Amino acid sequence: MQSFSLPLPIFKSIHIADAVSKDGEEFDLFIGLSEKYLEQLKKFSQDESDLDLQNNTGDNNRFGRGSYEEWYKKSRTLFCLIHKRTDVLAAIVWFGPKPLGKKFPRQGAEEEYKIQNSWHTIAWRSYLPFRGRGIMKNFTKFAMNIYRVYFPDMKLWAGMDDRNTATLKLASGLGFEADEENSNPDAHWLVMTKKSFAEYHIRNH
Repeated sequence: MQSFSLPLPIFKSIHIADAVSKDGEEFDLFIGLSEKYLEQLKKFSQDESDLDLQNNTGDNNRFGRGSYEEWYKKSRTLFCLIHKRTDVLAAIVWFGPKPLGKKFPRQGAEEEYKIQNSWHTIAWRSYLPFRGRGIMKNFTKFAMNIYRVYFPDMKLWAGMDDRNTATLKLASGLGFEADEENSNPDAHWLVMTKKSFAEYHIRNH
């Protein structure tokens, strides 16, 4: 695998692994998203028939109506899983520095994203017809391990709607724990955190 630093230049994409799902489907795993797959991402994000995506994410505004270029400026690193046979975007995972628990940045807060502080956010999505087929846990875990190499001192947090049981289950399975202090039950905003590998290792021994 070629050497690189993170985040990659926008639209640069590097193949880093092959993957096989439990049902035998083959995938390519990339770090970075090329313009070709960006078009698929925008289309999926705007798909109003995908109620799970529309109800549980802000991707229609983030990627469908919004500017991917502006979003990427927030020091984002994106991993994508591509179905080999159909060349279709199956899933994404993204990371980037972001203050713990912040659902939306304050106006003019671009500088907050440029500082490689200890807290980084993580988010994941899978798309139909690949959702619910057991591809996300291993994909997300692999992406986390790669990202941690470049940011070994970071701590990860994920924000989600507390009614989204699938995302909650995945986060728990990846070792995330609820952070009550930064969550807002009245708004159904759940923050889950995961310490850096070194801290996690020490805590459990």
